[in-house]
Amino acid sequence: MSATVNNEHALDGGPGPMGATYGKMMMWFFIVSDALTFSGFIAAYGFSRFKFIETWPIADEVFTHFPFLHGVNAPMYYVALMTFILIFSSVTMVIAVDAGHKLQKSKVAVYMLLTIVGGFMFLGSQAWEWKNFIKGEYGAVETAGGSILQFVKVDKTQKNGYARVKLEEFAATLPEVREQLTRDKGVWFMEESSIPTYSIEEVKAGFAAHPEVLVRTEFIKDKEKTVLSREESVKKLNDGVLVVEGASLIRNEYGHKLFADFFFFITGFHGFHVFSGVMLNILVFFNVLLGTYERRKSYEMIEKVGLYWHFVDLVWVFVFTFFYLV
Repeated sequence: MSATVNNEHALDGGPGPMGATYGKMMMWFFIVSDALTFSGFIAAYGFSRFKFIETWPIADEVFTHFPFLHGVNAPMYYVALMTFILIFSSVTMVIAVDAGHKLQKSKVAVYMLLTIVGGFMFLGSQAWEWKNFIKGEYGAVETAGGSILQFVKVDKTQKNGYARVKLEEFAATLPEVREQLTRDKGVWFMEESSIPTYSIEEVKAGFAAHPEVLVRTEFIKDKEKTVLSREESVKKLNDGVLVVEGASLIRNEYGHKLFADFFFFITGFHGFHVFSGVMLNILVFFNVLLGTYERRKSYEMIEKVGLYWHFVDLVWVFVFTFFYLV
């Protein structure tokens, strides 16, 4: 007696293994494989951070901007708002899926639209965060050995007793001809993606004229970066060869070079997933308006894109936790 295999629904999205349709099964396969990819990225970030833990930038000092609050120190507030927006969009997706199960076309359309709006808001917020990260705020100096030197002054109102100082607050203006540094002209084969606002000579001259300014190294001790004495600061700054403003894939003013690389790669890869999800949601939204799923008597497509959207939200929770909070 031989078993009979029923292939009736093998290609039309009907019942498949364990009662799930093949469409949903394929979405789950994609989610699992993509989860392994993100796990590898986050694990690589964790290993790199652990290896360079003494010089890794402090997230609370990097992500301090908030729209329309120029000059206000708001560490992680905007990232928390971005996270809330994305999680809220996941809630609206849940409501849309539930409405689809009840064949409520109008309700599905409304909450799909809210999900799309939430996705665009997150993408816009991420673009704004990238802009500020790339532009930078304070500036720094890189030494011949690749270390980053930041500048501070004594301020008893601050928690650690020091306040960051921008290059523009003390750098001098010298009558010199500025020329972009390239590998064939640079020291230690360094190069600049663009000409910084100030040259290394202007920073050194301004530093000499402002005895209240001190150098802060990228080395962390007792959860704070090490601030040098005035004598040590002068000696350390003499090793400076390059002014760094903002961040790129080559170097950044925040600290270790890998920090910016991981930031761009992990948040960029996640942002690409959010953008893809928004595009899928828009396609499904218009199909809802056209009555495509109403005629099929099935809104399973809403559930499938919902699975992807929840996965994207969950990944961001892990990125937010390990990259920003820990």
